[in-house]
Formats: sequence, structure tokens, C-alpha cells
Amino acid sequence: MKYMLLMQFSEKTVDFPGIDQWKPEDLQTHIGFMKDTNRQLAEAGELVDAQGLAMPETARIVRSHEGGAPVITEGPFPETKEFLAGWWIVDCDRDERAVEIAAQVSAAPGPGGRPLNMPIEVRRVMSAPPTEL
Repeated sequence: MKYMLLMQFSEKTVDFPGIDQWKPEDLQTHIGFMKDTNRQLAEAGELVDAQGLAMPETARIVRSHEGGAPVITEGPFPETKEFLAGWWIVDCDRDERAVEIAAQVSAAPGPGGRPLNMPIEVRRVMSAPPTEL
């Protein structure tokens, strides 16, 4: 079964400064942790994909517009209090393993090496539409 692990940040759920304010050595430790985690998952045959995302102020929202060009809204979005920082897609044999992986990445080191304890949303990836549709 495949699961998507979504790394989300919210002003309500973090008690550390933005990554752009971290010391270089803290940032290197954090990135090293993520690389090691991805390597371990790949070696276990569980990693399908993992990607970090650019900061939210680089985001664009695109909506189709009847009879015309799409409407594009540029960031940053001051009203947005949450943003998606990255994701993993893992292939596990049970729900509990996906939760274990989420807990591991939640504890990634932040400033001063302290675990970030960031929220990681775990969602099963559907292989097909629900049969009741």
C-alpha cells in the first residue's frame, strides 16, 4: 500500500523560527537527516518519492476562466497560516509502518539540534476510485 506523508507547517503548530532564520550548521544537520532518512527508506524498498517544496511565496494559484485566459494569483498569501513544505510517498505493508515513518521525519532536527516535532499528515494513496462511485 502506498501512503503520502505531507510535511505541513502552521503558525499554530510550530515553536521554532522559519528555516530562513536558521544557522547554517542547523540547516546542514536538518538536510543531512532528511537525506539519511530517504536513503534508509530507499534501501528498505519503501521509498517511492520524496520532494521538498519552494517557500510558499513562490506559489501560484491557477484557476480556469470560462472563455478566457486562466486567472493566476501570485503569493505570498498573508491570510494563509499553513503551507505544505514537502512530501514522501512510501510503499508499506501496513498502516502502522507509515505512521512510524511519519513519526521519524516529524522529529527532524531543527535549531540547536532540537527535534522539530512538526506535523506530518499520513494519507493512503488510492489505487483506483472508490467502488461505490
